[in-house]
Amino acid sequence: MHIKWTALAQTAGFSFGITVAVVAVFALGILALSRREATLSAREGASGNGGKPALLAGAYACFGLCAAAVVYGLVLIAAP
Repeated sequence: MHIKWTALAQTAGFSFGITVAVVAVFALGILALSRREATLSAREGASGNGGKPALLAGAYACFGLCAAAVVYGLVLIAAP
């Protein structure tokens, strides 16, 4: 039995990098939502009618990227 250590190390490094990237993108989505919520609560007494829509769109984009990465991983696992 021969183990290809370089291939194993490359796979481990790639999966670690993707994991860090997905967690970072998810954290950016949470940050965008929390900043939007802070904007909405600060404008509660003022005549603001919605907070920054760009923050909400950015959060949705981040969560969409995370969902796409998870679905792609599941497709790779389940592929025949």
